[in-house]
Amino acid sequence: MNASPPTHVGVIGLGAMGRGMAQSLRKAGYLVHVCDALPGAAEAFAKDGGVACPHPAALAALCPVVISVVVNAAQTEQVLFGEHGAAAAMQAQSVFVMCSTVDPNWSAATAARLQAMGPHYLDAPISGGAAKAANGQITMMTAGSAAAYALCEPMLNAMAGSVYKLGEQPGAGSKVKIINQLLAGVHIAAAAEAMALGLREGVDPNALYEVITHSAGNSWMFENRMPHVLAADYTPLSAVDIFVKDLGLVLDMARASKFPLPLSSTAHQMFMQASTAGFAKEDDSAVIKIFPGIQLPSQP
Repeated sequence: MNASPPTHVGVIGLGAMGRGMAQSLRKAGYLVHVCDALPGAAEAFAKDGGVACPHPAALAALCPVVISVVVNAAQTEQVLFGEHGAAAAMQAQSVFVMCSTVDPNWSAATAARLQAMGPHYLDAPISGGAAKAANGQITMMTAGSAAAYALCEPMLNAMAGSVYKLGEQPGAGSKVKIINQLLAGVHIAAAAEAMALGLREGVDPNALYEVITHSAGNSWMFENRMPHVLAADYTPLSAVDIFVKDLGLVLDMARASKFPLPLSSTAHQMFMQASTAGFAKEDDSAVIKIFPGIQLPSQP
């Protein structure tokens, strides 16, 4: 089915999630304009259909919907307001869809700053991983005005299996995403701890994985991340430093209201330890490497 107008959409950031989201939009019939800080990434995507743009401003000048899928608030700030930033090139009746995990207060302030210039803003953090992104099945946690949704809702539905509308105030989606990251980070840390104990006690790790994934102690993160450990493959799908950042945001949000988060604090320290031990850019399952006295599986 062909996409409804506007047919032009821009995606900034072609990492694990952004590339899949851009592919989903292309499959849905949109003309997808892309740019990425990595040289050649946009051109590689455009070989199969789409338009490679040299920078965010060039993309924003052509697209009434601009979707940003970069790592953090600092990169989003650069995308919008840096040299060749998107904000100055966007038309008044356009919308910026912010998909990064950021401080909710930062998201609200950025929305106000952009809206003062004319364009709309949608707070729209994402979850689901690269495979779901490529299949148009991610989850989006969104908040914004009716006018923002009117411009981009068909595109959200092309990228996501579930689009949750969490209010009109930007930042509401980011709060829910941060709570999701609390659980994700704690679950990865707990999964690593459980597997590490099994290894220390001499349990066959493949048997342990089979039993746990068919028992009440299972979690999505155990089932998804521990195969990386079993295969000794720490190629980053989501890096250790992502959870240093995201659990830091969790703790910052809770600290502002003096709310205790003992499990989140412990998990954050575990990822911090893994990062400083040299595993910052490895897959987040590499947090298991902080445990002493265990023999991790090696690559065949």
